[in-house]
Amino acid sequence: MLPVYRTSEGIENLGINYQTFEDCKNIFQKNGIVLIFSEAKSVNEWHVRPLRKGSARLAFSTWDENISLEVLPVGINYSSFRRFSKNVFINFAESMTKTDFDLTEPDGKRNQVFNNKLEDQLQRLVFDIDKNDVEKQKQLLEKKPSALEKIILLIPALLGWLIHAPLYLPIKNFTLKKTWDNDHYDSVVVALLLFTYPLYVVLVTVIAILLTHNFYFLLFTFAFPFTAWACVRLKPQLDKAN
Repeated sequence: MLPVYRTSEGIENLGINYQTFEDCKNIFQKNGIVLIFSEAKSVNEWHVRPLRKGSARLAFSTWDENISLEVLPVGINYSSFRRFSKNVFINFAESMTKTDFDLTEPDGKRNQVFNNKLEDQLQRLVFDIDKNDVEKQKQLLEKKPSALEKIILLIPALLGWLIHAPLYLPIKNFTLKKTWDNDHYDSVVVALLLFTYPLYVVLVTVIAILLTHNFYFLLFTFAFPFTAWACVRLKPQLDKAN
């Protein structure tokens, strides 16, 4: 992860962006990959937002130094912004190379041409859905489990909800209170669960063994994730319309 600063985040930090560009170009020279979110802002919506010029500047700076680089537009679409576990749809376009642009044009013009081309590609890759258009959300984002899957996973799913509710619900409610004014709820929940879930599984397993003196409860370490997965498979997939 490499830092990029806006003017609003402190003019004194803008110099760090040049070092980030150099770090990226060093990666490109080694035939490596850098993932860039060209919109430069996280907003929970199914829509391509206006692109910043950072991606264009980095690409042309790289090509100006005769470093080999292909820019691959990728559209990442999530079925939900708040529900735990997602259906993720990833779409790819054709790579953009320096032969697609006139490198002799002024920086401002060629940056705009780059962004126009990139945005045109992303518009085809990113789903455009109104947050209240439930039918379109179902059509593009929902993947319903089969009837057989529902029958097989029903009991494990119910157990999964009961087992994980004492951990998940407090974390969910805590995060909702802390992120009510921004769009970082989902990432915070995932981060908290990443660290607390293993401890939760170990704690419940140890308590069960101490109370029963039965070491078969060590199987909890496998059963817990399975029941959680079953619950996720059968639960609603889409956010509620506002």
